[in-house]
Amino acid sequence: MASVKKRKTAARSANRGVRASARAKRIPGQGKEASAGRKGGPKDVDEYIAAVPEPARSRLKEMRAAIRSAVPAEAVEIISYQIPAFKLKRVLVWYAAFLEHCSLFPTASVIEEFRDDLAGFTTSKGTVQFPTDKALPTALIKKLVKARVAQCEKARGS
Repeated sequence: MASVKKRKTAARSANRGVRASARAKRIPGQGKEASAGRKGGPKDVDEYIAAVPEPARSRLKEMRAAIRSAVPAEAVEIISYQIPAFKLKRVLVWYAAFLEHCSLFPTASVIEEFRDDLAGFTTSKGTVQFPTDKALPTALIKKLVKARVAQCEKARGS
């Protein structure tokens, strides 16, 4: 009985290590550890971006501008899940900075729809990663965001 318990504990520990190493490298001062001393993380998008070191900050600003140009004028910027987002009745897209990439979160269905266009980028179920050491594909970002906006409008029945 004791050996079974030890094996289960060892397996859980190994799994934790794998999950931790698979996570994206966070920017120091963001995430759970940053919000521990204050409630809710950054108060607005400008505060979030100001905390991001270069070169990720420049890429994030480019991404923000590309998204802004693709969403309806009445969309507002918010902080949701401690990262920036654009919202129009519901959240359209989220975006964030990490040490080696910036991420766009346009939802899994949009990523699946543009799977071929995203072939050269790291993707997961709901995220696309754009390396900070390469030019940002603003046309592709706009395409993804416009598809997400269209999806939301269709769901709303407009």
